[in-house]
Amino acid sequence: MTVEVDLRVLELLNARLCHEIISLVGAINNGVELLDEEDQGFVKEALGLIGQSARRAGYRLQFYRFAYGYAGERAAATDAVALAQGLLDGGKVKCGWDAAGSLALGWQRLACNLLVIAAELLPRGGTVQVKPAGAGVELVAEGEGINPSADLKAILADELRVDALTPRTVHAFFTMRLAQEMGARLALAQPGPGRALLTALPA
Repeated sequence: MTVEVDLRVLELLNARLCHEIISLVGAINNGVELLDEEDQGFVKEALGLIGQSARRAGYRLQFYRFAYGYAGERAAATDAVALAQGLLDGGKVKCGWDAAGSLALGWQRLACNLLVIAAELLPRGGTVQVKPAGAGVELVAEGEGINPSADLKAILADELRVDALTPRTVHAFFTMRLAQEMGARLALAQPGPGRALLTALPA
């Protein structure tokens, strides 16, 4: 099955990806400026800032290359886990991934895209557990303040028009289209306070 992608979707994905990276690049530039200081304390701080920001930028680029690009690249099961953990490095959301090797590569890619959605459901931090669910995958998000937007629910149900997308919501739209291409359907449920389930199952 081939899914056509609107030019607007590509533009919004590009805008989102740039937003994910630009703050880290800015932090690297700030660190470089501090290297001109004579105070060795500032220099040490600058080197730490540069190293941390460069590492996190690299993690994000590697993650989105797999999540958005893929392009037939072969990746080991452990790579998807490392990419997921790298994406969340230094943040308030932690990720656990059960039995990654049992998921086919395409499902690992879909799980990585779902991870971004799950992490955004946790504005105050929390945990996301990724695990196989029958022939599909399930993500369990736990933390305070879970409140899925109406747009997210509409996107997962394929009920939001492309012209209504924004850089914030385009990732969920891409994920929904990716699931459709794989012959999968997505669902979001809230079985209780502070808990949300994102599932992708063969249609």
